[in-house]
Amino acid sequence: MSIQEQERTAPTPASSPQKHSILPPLKKEDFDRAGKLGTNISLAIEALWANRLRSLLTTLGIFIGIASVVAAMLMTQGVSASITNTINSLGTNTITIAPGSGNSTGNRGGPVRAASGTTLSLTSDDAKAVAKIPDVSSVSPVLSVSAQIIYGNQNWNTRIQGVSAGMQQIQNWDIAQGGWFSSDDEQAAHSVAVIGDTVYHQLFDTSGTDPIGQKIRIRDQVFRVVGVLKSKGGGFGADDIIFVPIQTALYRLKSSTYIDQISVQVDDASNIDAVQQNITTLLEQRHRITKGQADDFNLTNSNQLLQTANQFTTILTALLVGIAGISLAVGGVGIMNIMIVSVTERTREIGIRVSIGAQRNDISNQFLIEALVLSLLGGAIGLLVGLLIGYGISSALSIPFVVTPIALIMPFVVSSAIGIIFGLYPAARAARLDPIDALRSL
Repeated sequence: MSIQEQERTAPTPASSPQKHSILPPLKKEDFDRAGKLGTNISLAIEALWANRLRSLLTTLGIFIGIASVVAAMLMTQGVSASITNTINSLGTNTITIAPGSGNSTGNRGGPVRAASGTTLSLTSDDAKAVAKIPDVSSVSPVLSVSAQIIYGNQNWNTRIQGVSAGMQQIQNWDIAQGGWFSSDDEQAAHSVAVIGDTVYHQLFDTSGTDPIGQKIRIRDQVFRVVGVLKSKGGGFGADDIIFVPIQTALYRLKSSTYIDQISVQVDDASNIDAVQQNITTLLEQRHRITKGQADDFNLTNSNQLLQTANQFTTILTALLVGIAGISLAVGGVGIMNIMIVSVTERTREIGIRVSIGAQRNDISNQFLIEALVLSLLGGAIGLLVGLLIGYGISSALSIPFVVTPIALIMPFVVSSAIGIIFGLYPAARAARLDPIDALRSL
């Protein structure tokens, strides 16, 4: 075969298989840029380590501010979780009916609106009428008193609530020992009591006595313990309570024809608004309240309580974080001042680097990285200190210790922003330094 024939039969480059890369090939400029960044980071860390005591003191403002912000967030989140648990412990899909505010005569003879809850307007018959409203699954009248409880040589001041047998279902109480009193106990006004976990520990835990069947004295009345409740926690005294039958409370503890409130449980959350409107209409008819006249009762549901609690904790969080943010600003100013001093002290270094080919971007990046490292160091230390403070406060107040991803990410985001913002001016000042003047300082 001749040379010409071999050339005709040889595969052309277009027909040979080729591999196509998805990523574009790296250029020399990319390697140079990465190398400069690594060099700037190395130089920044070396400069900070050479003045490590000053660098550590510079971060004080940052880590104190970050620690304050983290501790404030953890505290408010713990309080929010505790309030939410307490509201949920009162029962889900619940409506609370409380007495409204009444009118009294002022010094000048005009009507004066009294505080909410001061009017005696609710009765046990109102509770029975509310129980007949559609979609109402359970109702309990509530009569509250405070008294000293005595067992043997132990005594304790607590809340006593006269309720119906349905209160266990309404507030989702679990029994640790014994049981809840029955409807027969309620109708016959038996002197029986179901005690909370706190009351149990105060009266019986030290002696190791089985509380079931024991007799306790409430004021001058003797009650037999028939049950002990499981703890609900929450840190707001939910377990510091004693429940007795409503009729017993009316006859023996607080002689009155009125009750303090009515607890209502709705069968489904979607029916709460409709049931609440029906209760309002029913009680207005029973209390002979005409159109345009103020109601002598107030209705609140569990959803409203949760919304109010969330608004409160949001405002509290913003207030505490805003106060703590002041120290962050002070810390940022401290970093800027130290970096300006550092630029002045290292004039010769800047002149030498520029004279051997360093660009202005390299100089500004070095000082900007130094400010960023100082801020991130303060943020990391502040995060650890803030977590410790938050844990200590949560333990002291007996509230949940809640750590969210925001509380962990926020310190690094904020400290990075502070480092960049307050490091821009010193970095720009270093980059604008005249190399001739810098070399003259040698």
